[in-house]
Amino acid sequence: MQLPRLMGSLVVLLGVSGALDPVLEQGWRGWKTFHAKEYPEEAEAFRRAVWEKNLRRIEHHNLEESLGKHSYRLEMNHFGDLTDEEFNQLLNGFLAERHGGKVPLFQESAAWETPKEVDWRAKGYVTPVKNQGHCGSCWAFSATGALEGLVFKKTGKLVSLSEQNLMDCSRRLGNNGCHGGFITRAFQYVRDNKGINSELNYPYLERDEFSCHYNPQDNAANCTSLMQIQLGNETALEQAVATVGPVSVAVDASTFHFHFYKSGVFNDSQCSHTVNHAMLAVGYGTSQENGNNAAYWLLKNSWSEQWGEKGYIRLAKGANNHCGVANQASYPVL
Repeated sequence: MQLPRLMGSLVVLLGVSGALDPVLEQGWRGWKTFHAKEYPEEAEAFRRAVWEKNLRRIEHHNLEESLGKHSYRLEMNHFGDLTDEEFNQLLNGFLAERHGGKVPLFQESAAWETPKEVDWRAKGYVTPVKNQGHCGSCWAFSATGALEGLVFKKTGKLVSLSEQNLMDCSRRLGNNGCHGGFITRAFQYVRDNKGINSELNYPYLERDEFSCHYNPQDNAANCTSLMQIQLGNETALEQAVATVGPVSVAVDASTFHFHFYKSGVFNDSQCSHTVNHAMLAVGYGTSQENGNNAAYWLLKNSWSEQWGEKGYIRLAKGANNHCGVANQASYPVL
């Protein structure tokens, strides 16, 4: 997916021409340089106006956070020149699977006791944070993350797996590359294909290729089946994360606050249960926020380390299935 090219007439239409704040000139130039941003002359004013609007919203939220009204902070990042609508069109490409059918269900068990905190990063299960770029391939990154963790659990070797392999080769199952896909069908592809290549041998291109280049001689991982977590059940999700390892999840990432999240436990009243972005649950825990204990899910994102807490978010846990985190959870079985 490419960022839409905006003509000068659109700039005038939206009323942003001539309304830019000269005080922010140095900040705008510094932001462009840091993130290597360049624009056609006719789009520059519009992009700056979007950036300024986002900056003002971030500063307003952080002022409220300093007064104790929020449990998390925001920060300007590399998405600063995108409107909310553009962001969601470009990056949030998760497609929700219907529960039921032939996929086995992981259900809550009253007999299981889980630890108070889990962080699979500390055990070596998790590869470094990746970057999907301007491509709605979050579903592929979530799927490789779950596979990477389970392969490490079995072999003791952490290998970065290929998202591009999933994007190029699982279309017949209903996945659509940069335009969205199903995590469960990514697992189904690996199962049916009897393998997936490594990132090293099948690198990420941030675009749709439409032809499959899987090489069975370079097979790096496999799975035999998959499991879905009981719909909307955070206790079942906790038990799965604690006993299985990293688990693929999806959340509502459509809000402005999610796009510019920087730190703290994310609890946003605007977050719905309609999920649109795939992530990886690598643990959970509790932290002190504004003098209160706040339980959280530790989620790995694929928006680079420049987003959030070095690429991660702590999402409110036990808060009525916040952002729908337990609605589309699944993992592969090796």
